Amino acid sequence: MSIEERILKRIEVLPLGGLLLPADFSDLGSSEAVRLSLFRLAKEGVIKRVAQGIYVRPKESSLIGKLLPTAEEVAEAIAKRDRIRTVPTGSYALNALGLSTQVPMNIVLLTDGSPREIRVGKRKIKFKKTTPKNLLAKGKISRLVIQALKEIGNGKVTDVEEKRIVDLLRREAEKDLRHDIALAPVWIQKVMKKALNDGKD
Repeated sequence: MSIEERILKRIEVLPLGGLLLPADFSDLGSSEAVRLSLFRLAKEGVIKRVAQGIYVRPKESSLIGKLLPTAEEVAEAIAKRDRIRTVPTGSYALNALGLSTQVPMNIVLLTDGSPREIRVGKRKIKFKKTTPKNLLAKGKISRLVIQALKEIGNGKVTDVEEKRIVDLLRREAEKDLRHDIALAPVWIQKVMKKALNDGKD
């Protein structure tokens, strides 16, 4: 059985809609052979290429046809594939926290990997090189909060936004929250500390 046939056999038992990376098939052959096989399977229409080195076996919808992964899912897959750390920033962080209903056309992620831009459909994912300090936050919510508040700006946070942020931060593990507060600028620390039970540092 050729590498292509073995890859196809494995793909066929995977759930539809899941992202496929060459690394998922590294046990079946050399990286070059795997890449070529995926390229051929995409050409045959078995799978679809959504970004460089990332494929999907799309789900089908009777209304809109093929359902492709979101740019967010692709960004996550790239981070996993390249073993890089990322932190959502700007309007993407605001949207992820529910502080903005606007879905950003461009996703900007701070990273310790190489800076680059990837197009997924009509949207763009931008990986922006940053200092290690910006990637040290442990909490899933608190790291988003730090970036979202930076986007809003000092002195511009409304009472509604602050209440939403504090409510979200209360779901964070206290140990992670205390760790991440120490990484934030002083004005952001003041907002974040309101989520602690004692309200103090």
